[in-house]
Amino acid sequence: MRAIVRDAYGSPDVLRLEEVEKPVVGDGQVLVRVHAASLNLGDWHAMRGRPYIIRLMGLRLRRPKDRLLGGDVSGRVEAVGKNVTEFRPGDEVFGMSIRTLAEYVAVRDIGLVRKPANVTFEQAAAVPIAAITALQGLRDVGGIRPGQEVLINGASGGVGTFAVQIAKVLGATVTGVCSTRNVDLVRSLGADRVIDYTREDFTRTGQRYDLIFDLAGNHSLSAYKRALKPGGALVLAGQTGRKEHSILPILTSRLMAPFVRYRLRSFFASRKKEDLNTLREFLETGKITPVIDRTYTLRDVPEAMRYLGTLHARGKVVITV
Repeated sequence: MRAIVRDAYGSPDVLRLEEVEKPVVGDGQVLVRVHAASLNLGDWHAMRGRPYIIRLMGLRLRRPKDRLLGGDVSGRVEAVGKNVTEFRPGDEVFGMSIRTLAEYVAVRDIGLVRKPANVTFEQAAAVPIAAITALQGLRDVGGIRPGQEVLINGASGGVGTFAVQIAKVLGATVTGVCSTRNVDLVRSLGADRVIDYTREDFTRTGQRYDLIFDLAGNHSLSAYKRALKPGGALVLAGQTGRKEHSILPILTSRLMAPFVRYRLRSFFASRKKEDLNTLREFLETGKITPVIDRTYTLRDVPEAMRYLGTLHARGKVVITV
């Protein structure tokens, strides 16, 4: 099968399309013929091996442990392994895995759910990591409640476009922060108010929020504090920030949390079957709609990665396979 591979850390130039061995489905796994995948900033960090803590986590300092990249997938079931009863060949599915920038991928059945008939494979592939990050960050980490004032900093990106919609589904009054060209987009997603950060600094307006969901990493903790209500919460999402070292504030925040007078939380999203099913229901009922900026072929993944690295994508960058 064809897949995007790399043998070194670096720029998108290290990526190439190559014939590799087709995965063999194991017990508890589902073999998926990939129709679409999508890119996340986690893929960008993994490709470059920066910040260097990523290399330590993979126990490989000079070369990546895994040659293949990717985390989101949608496609059709090709085969199922022993003990898999939920899926059968031909089912249309989407979910989270590894090595998804390929024609086939073997996925644990807990990482897949059925694709709703009312969304395309490209739309479904845009959902898993970004939307689960938004859902877990707002609901589980931030403790969002109906009627709260919530601010999404970085509202036009892959996670942010889902966060605006999910916050509205969960009953919040939502303020989105984005650049001038994305104001109309964020408003169309349901934001009650949109702040153009090129014209206004939300930390200096005097407005205070119950919850700030930060996806940009472009303010200090003291600045965020000015914009929080007493007892308010600041949630930092890992591997989504605009700075190269966006993971470092996550680690710092965990050390600082006991010493601040507001709720400071940070997290990395985790794969949960029940959350994928929640997102499936949101898609099926039209409560959320994926925003796709650009679509590339598998051969053009290096170009897609370059665009992702500009940090100017509106919503998701999707790969058709």
